[in-house]
Amino acid sequence: MRTSTSDKTRLRALIDAEARRAGFDAVAVTTPDAIPEAPARLAEFVADGFHGSMDWIAETFQRRAEPSALWPEVRSIIVVAMNYGPDRDPRDVLGKRDRGAISVYAQNRDYHDVMKGRLKEIAGKIVARAGGDVKVFVDTAPVMEKPLAEAAGLGWQGKHTNLVSRAHGSWLFLGTIFTTAELEPDKAEIDHCGSCRACLDVCPTDAFPAPYRLDARRCISYLTIENKGPIPLEFREKIGNRTYGCDDCLAACPWNKFASVASEAKLAARSDLREPPLSDLLRLDDAAFRSFFSGSPIKRIGRDRFVRNVLIAAGNSADTSLTPIVRGLLDDGSPLVRGAAVWALSRLMPRRDFVELAQSALKTEGDATVRDEWLSAQRNSAEVP
Repeated sequence: MRTSTSDKTRLRALIDAEARRAGFDAVAVTTPDAIPEAPARLAEFVADGFHGSMDWIAETFQRRAEPSALWPEVRSIIVVAMNYGPDRDPRDVLGKRDRGAISVYAQNRDYHDVMKGRLKEIAGKIVARAGGDVKVFVDTAPVMEKPLAEAAGLGWQGKHTNLVSRAHGSWLFLGTIFTTAELEPDKAEIDHCGSCRACLDVCPTDAFPAPYRLDARRCISYLTIENKGPIPLEFREKIGNRTYGCDDCLAACPWNKFASVASEAKLAARSDLREPPLSDLLRLDDAAFRSFFSGSPIKRIGRDRFVRNVLIAAGNSADTSLTPIVRGLLDDGSPLVRGAAVWALSRLMPRRDFVELAQSALKTEGDATVRDEWLSAQRNSAEVP
């Protein structure tokens, strides 16, 4: 849809005003052809297997790499950002091993729900003013928000592959509005990382094989959220007490010193998710999990995966008071939970007691993966001097 210069100016003023009214901290515009390097980078990511079990990335490759392939009618892409900066260093909880560390973004209401409704309101205003058509996306469609945000000038993709803003550091939620309206694009941002390696060096699992490259299979966020199976043994100790996601690379970014704290009016952080006791999280059955995490993005992974994560944290806690609760989970209906409970107990129980328990449990355990956990933990326990 062709738009005159004056109409473009008025429409852009409307978009900026509505974005501010909706609580977004930044808004910018780019074009669907503004990320020509994205297809090659995404292809390399998939070819190297760095996407792990996230098969949808490969399956939606063409639409993900090129916005026009997702929607051929798109003429302009509006990118919005919402600051969710914490009021303290989220890594402080990592030293409190009897507590669960939950990623900052998940301590708030589900940002998908918060942002999508507001984007739809803005999109409706655009159609009312300029006609045409619009589509709204918040992280759940095959859209490469971070390269588009960089092209629009909201920030740049740092060495940790996340967007970094000079105004908001690494703490930004992103959303996009695809529109058939023609708008003047903003100037792309340049990389300001320089020689800094803070985000790379802080990673507990060495998930960055090189700057600007992430091997998701080694990333704690992937392992605790996207990964549906047992946590690989090599990463369990390194996960520490992280029960959902990891903020280390984001929190280490020096640009965060310019970031403001997110407004409670935009994102209501839950105080009970800042440092929840592992003992409480271990007791969650499915109904309690759904109730406790109502409105939270954590609810998306389901109770079994979450309790798996908590059991890894329990095994790393050295808190033997958790032993009875963990032992009770050996009878859980989920093999994923039972297997994680085995590993946790191998770390919490005296060696002789654990070996005796393993010998008894192997007589009745029918799941092959859980039996493997028992055998592995029993073997490792016997090797401890």
